[in-house]
This record gives sequence, structure tokens and C-alpha cells, in this order.
Amino acid sequence: MDAPFTIFIVEDDPWYGQLLHYHLSLNPEDTVQLWSSGQECLDNMHLRPDVVTIDFSLPDISGDKLLARLRQRWPEIPVIIISAQNKITTAVQLLKAGATDYLVKDDNTKDLLWNAIQRLRETSALREQVKRLEDQLVSKYDFSKILKGHSPAIEGLFGLMERAALTPVNVSITGETGTGKELVAKAIHMKSGRHKKPFVAVNMAAIPAELLESELFGHEKGAFTSAVVRKIGKFEEAHGGTLFLDEIGDLNLAIQSKLLRVLQERELQRVGGNERIKLDVRLITATHKSLSEEVRNNNFREDLYYRIIGLPLVLPPLRERGSDVLFLAKHFVDEFCREYQKPPISLTIGAQDKLQAYNYPGNVRELKTIIELAAVLSNGHEIEPADILFAPAGREAGFLDSERTLREYTRTIVRHYLSKYQDNVPLVAQKLDVGKSTIYKMIQDGEI
Repeated sequence: MDAPFTIFIVEDDPWYGQLLHYHLSLNPEDTVQLWSSGQECLDNMHLRPDVVTIDFSLPDISGDKLLARLRQRWPEIPVIIISAQNKITTAVQLLKAGATDYLVKDDNTKDLLWNAIQRLRETSALREQVKRLEDQLVSKYDFSKILKGHSPAIEGLFGLMERAALTPVNVSITGETGTGKELVAKAIHMKSGRHKKPFVAVNMAAIPAELLESELFGHEKGAFTSAVVRKIGKFEEAHGGTLFLDEIGDLNLAIQSKLLRVLQERELQRVGGNERIKLDVRLITATHKSLSEEVRNNNFREDLYYRIIGLPLVLPPLRERGSDVLFLAKHFVDEFCREYQKPPISLTIGAQDKLQAYNYPGNVRELKTIIELAAVLSNGHEIEPADILFAPAGREAGFLDSERTLREYTRTIVRHYLSKYQDNVPLVAQKLDVGKSTIYKMIQDGEI
């Protein structure tokens, strides 16, 4: 069903006005109002029409003047001019003045007007749809949705994130690997006034030092041997939005100096270029290092440190978040069951105790991987302590980091259990709660 539309017809010719009114009223979902003068139209604009059609030659005010008043006070409402004049110059002037369409009075006008309003209806529906999607996207990044937990450390962080979203200052995020620094940065962007503009994330540690300048600031064609085309840098990509520089503590001093100059002058020059490009970028940085200590050790410029520090946010490691471990674990189990359409899986008391006793060097990211693996290894109803496998020291578990088919995951799990129980097929079948014939067939088919 079409969304209801309120249409104003401003026409001083009673017969012609009734003709248009009858024709547009054929759609029962629309409300059509007929006014015989420009002043009547203005007096009733509080009804908030979705579109206004104006006769160019009204008795009390000319069509161009009425158009100007409507555009001045209600610029979002489309205005269609209907006129007996077929002068192109008049039509061009009115369209330049803000008219949505210009129709010449003839036998086809009522049909042309109908079509014009249908186009406006479709445009309005698309605009509403875009707004709904934008609202949904913004709500997706509600802080409590991206950082699960109720510990005092997390609750305090939410308050600082809210302040960061409402102010234009730079933000610096410190936290261990896996604490969610990029998620926090994106949530702040999505809740800020810049959410309709780009969010550009750059992992400084992942880019070779010799390519960083070009990656950040761009380069002109011919700036160096492999520069066969102009490249737009990350700063330009983020114009009007937010640039997130992750692991900024890994920057070498030469690039730090160039970054400082760009931040101070709010403009840049591409590598090999002379043009000065103005910038409007909100900067959010992140690091797992202590930048103040890096400054003391002369590894980080003090002037750049004070330029980027802005509002500092410290993300607590998972081991300092108390009961959030179990809260997150249950969330990840439920998420796994929904994604793979599995019946609910619970955590036994023993499994909960085992999870709380671990220190999680990989933080939330590691916990998620551990829980997903435990759900796969479980009997499908409960996660037991034996299903919870922690990674060797210094290395995070990565069983589900790569995307594989269910069959490939099954082969990996069966191989693991055969190795663990010295190829004892009956015992492995018992542990995995599958028939022995299933494992024997996999061996026979060469899968394992």
C-alpha cells in the first residue's frame, strides 16, 4: 500500500482546479486540498503537505513570488508549477529558483501531474527508507551493544565514550590486543555528528614504513617509479568524517613529523605534488603501548603526543572485568547457536569455573574463539570443562578465525580427537557422540 500523501492544489480557475482535484483524488490513500489563492495556501501550510502545485497566474500573488516564499520557509516541500505559458526561459528561471517541475497547461497536464507526483512519492519513500536504515545503523553502534558487560570499568567507559561522541576533540584509545579498540572508535563515529561521512580505519603496524606516507597522504602520478596513477590517501578518503589510526605507537619518527605537520596545518600535499589540500577530519588513534613512556624513551614525539591525546580512553583487559567473563561467554554461546541454528547450549558450573580462572591474554577476541570451539566440541546441550581448550602461551586460539565448511570443521575435530586418543575410534565416537561407522567411513573415504 502506498504511503498517504497530502497534496495542495493552488488554482484560481474553479473548473480546472476541480478537474485536477478529481483526477488526483482517484488514489484513495491521498489527501487532496484545493485552494483558490496563494494566501489560502500559505495560511494552511501548517497541515504540512507533501507536495504543492501552483498555478503561475494567481490573482493575489504571482507564481514565482509564491514559490520564493514556500522555498524560504519550507525548503523540503516539493513545488510543481502549472502554467499556460510555454516559454522555455520562464520554465528555466522557475526551475533555477527551486521548482521541482514545470508543466504547461494542456490536455495532458493532469496525467503529467499524476506521474510527477508518483515520482515524488517514490523519492519520498526512498528517502524515508534511507533514514530508517541510517537510524538502524546508528542504533547498531549503541555502546552497550558493542561492548557487552556490566562491570564498573565498562560502565565508566560508556560515559567517556558518550562525551567523546558529543565533542569534536581527538580521541586516543589505549588497550591490549583484542579489547575492541576499533569497535569503540567506530561506535564513537557512528554516534557523532559525522556519522553520515566516512569512517576510515588504518592499521599502521600492517603497512611497510616505506609505503606509509603514500598510504596516508596519497601521491601524484609519477611521484616514484611505481606511481602510474594518482592515489588518494586515507586522510582525503576520511574528509568530513573520522580517520582511525590503529597502533599509532609503531610509527617511525620521520612519519610522525609529517603527520604532525598535517594535523597542525589541517592540510596536506600528496607525495610528488604541490597542491595544498584542505582537510576536515576527526582523528581517533589507538595503541597497545604507553605513549607517555614512548615519549620518555624518545620513540615518540612529545609535540605529536599532545596533539593527538585529546580525550584518552583506556579499555580494560578482560581479566580485570570480573563477572563480565561469564556474561560474555553466555552471549557468545547464544550468538553461536542463533547463527548456526542450533538448540540452546548451556555452560556447566565446572565450565564456568574454568573460564573464570583463565587470564585471557587475547582478551574478548580470544574468549569468543574459545567459546565457539567449545560449542562445536560440546555434546550439543552443555559445554563441559573438557570442551574448553585454551591456546598455548603466547598464541591465541584461532579455530574459527578462517571460514570453512561444516564438513571441513568436522574433519578437523575428528582428526584432533583421534590424535588425542591414539586413534581409538570407539572411544572417539563415544566422546563426540557419533556412530563409529561415521568415523570409519571418513577414514575409508580418505577424508582423515
